[in-house]
Amino acid sequence: MADMEALAQVAALLADGTRAAFCSALLDGRAWTATELARHARVAPSTASEHLTRLVDGGLLVEHRQGRHRYVSLAGPHVAELLESMTAFAGPRPRPRTLRAASASEAMARGRTCYDHLAGQLGIALKTGLLGLGVLTADLAVTDHGLAWLGQLSFTPSTHQVSRACLDWTERVPHVAGAAGAHLCAEFLGRGWVRRVGTSRAVVLTPAGEHGWRELGLLG
Repeated sequence: MADMEALAQVAALLADGTRAAFCSALLDGRAWTATELARHARVAPSTASEHLTRLVDGGLLVEHRQGRHRYVSLAGPHVAELLESMTAFAGPRPRPRTLRAASASEAMARGRTCYDHLAGQLGIALKTGLLGLGVLTADLAVTDHGLAWLGQLSFTPSTHQVSRACLDWTERVPHVAGAAGAHLCAEFLGRGWVRRVGTSRAVVLTPAGEHGWRELGLLG
């Protein structure tokens, strides 16, 4: 019964549209202020504060204080995986009603961050390239050859899970998460190979990134 009650509590936290919007925005892997999230969800700051307190108390978000500012972020990659899987389970989204919304939806499908790793068509292209190079096995575990290949990109295995599958809600197949997925995402962003689109979590592969991926053997 305790497990069922815990499940019901998590479901109740995400059953509210405003709280779901907050969590979706935080899938970009960055910390947001309460004011930024209130503006994003189009709610009053006082309303946002109440919802954020519930999400923090429920263990889905963590709070960071810097001076007078209150920042929040997802409690970890396990929360991101939960949100991505639940979104995939929910099925196709309703068709966007405006051209702007349609463009944003298409950008997210082409490429986005899923907390700390790449998702969407870009994330699947990365996974396909890694499989072709023998960096990953069919179940997305990193091979010995893969560890050596990742080492060329300054990756050092830690105590965290090196690689794991995360269900992609737009492509409906797994993309690469875990420490390796996070490192590659950060590396590509740092090199300017992947660029964020505006303030959303949509990303694109830059011309330099396409060249870099081809040199690494990730693109045919």
